[in-house]
Amino acid sequence: MEEGLRVAQDEVVALASELIRIDTTNTGDPETLVGERAAAEWVAEKLSEVGYETTYVESGAKGRGNVVARLAGADPSRGALLVHGHLDVVPADASEWSVHPFSGAVQDGYVWGRGAVDMKDMVAMTLAVARHFKRNGVVPPRDLVFAFLADEEAGGVYGAKWLVDNRPELFEGVTEAISEVGGFSITLKDDVRAYLVETAEKGIRWLKLRVRGTAGHGSMIHHDNAVAKLAAAVTKLGQHRFPVVLTPSVREFLAGVTEITGLDFPEDDLDGAIGKLGALSRMIGATIRDTANPTMLSAGYKANVIPSTAEATVDCRILPGREEAFDRELAELLGPDVEREWLGLPPVETTFDGALVDAMTASITAEDPGARVLPYMLSGGTDAKSFQQLGIRNFGFAPLKLPADLDFSGLFHGVNERVPVDALQFGVRVLDRFLRNS
Repeated sequence: MEEGLRVAQDEVVALASELIRIDTTNTGDPETLVGERAAAEWVAEKLSEVGYETTYVESGAKGRGNVVARLAGADPSRGALLVHGHLDVVPADASEWSVHPFSGAVQDGYVWGRGAVDMKDMVAMTLAVARHFKRNGVVPPRDLVFAFLADEEAGGVYGAKWLVDNRPELFEGVTEAISEVGGFSITLKDDVRAYLVETAEKGIRWLKLRVRGTAGHGSMIHHDNAVAKLAAAVTKLGQHRFPVVLTPSVREFLAGVTEITGLDFPEDDLDGAIGKLGALSRMIGATIRDTANPTMLSAGYKANVIPSTAEATVDCRILPGREEAFDRELAELLGPDVEREWLGLPPVETTFDGALVDAMTASITAEDPGARVLPYMLSGGTDAKSFQQLGIRNFGFAPLKLPADLDFSGLFHGVNERVPVDALQFGVRVLDRFLRNS
């Protein structure tokens, strides 16, 4: 291993730990969120000290910091590659954790803390490789744009979405992008690992339902109770099962697992077959159908007053190509008396082919011979939803070689979030090779 890469591999753990110690909690509420400014300024300093020119942007609200830097490549005629990561994290209750969630503790072979896997691990790996390239004069085959963003956990309104709408010139010439929730390994059998590259994401619709009724005294008989009508609608929606629809990304993933393990995935018992995938079944099982999960209820202000309105919030996740069918099904379920409004982010899907996918596969198998690389669909969402508006082709590729017994999907937004030290170092080596050959 060359000395420069060795330095990058050694420093990635410290970078991840330091970044976790900067609290960037995003509650989604301007009154309680912390903001990303301190982390963005820290990232800008780490890039500037090795010679990068950085652009710092507070996007639409004080403290919502974003940092973008560009490294010129050998062929300016080629489309640039965007490597992006978000700096914000979801809240954490310290009383539930084995270590303090903002300690960045390095112990038992892991870096611990909120953001360790979502996604300060990838930010640290990106920084380590970006610093290595600049320090050692590495010229990639095409321009690399590094973006460190605010507000992904609340839809990117003050991060990727704001930048796409207001500062698109920062991403001039970008044709492809990589970011989080892909490139991690799962052990399928006999130490055979598959690395899952995210090629698709379900669409997000945060839906608000509103029902109106007749206000009155709680002691009277009422046949037009908004709370009762809303409860019935929410119950009906929560119990509904949307139809199974297999997108190309999911079909290709299941075919790859069948080839490796021999497991069959018959469509008449697809849920049961996917259940055999263990912890991964939660993530994969959510990608074969739309979901609509009620998450919040709001009505009334006093025990003996029947309110005139009642509201519910529903987290809807919609498969690519299913938006119109989902709307029709929802309207049939809820009927005309339930008002609906929403904030929506579109699905994302690309094909699992081309030179960039070849470079991903080669960079993984160089470090883990015999590994397989498969596409998959993410049931959640990332900033790719915003960047696709610029015509950018998006992938999830934050490479990590993980222990077979680690419930990786359960760590996202979970208690005791942590990432293996050797997985971070593996990721640096893979990203180094990938970005040199992409």
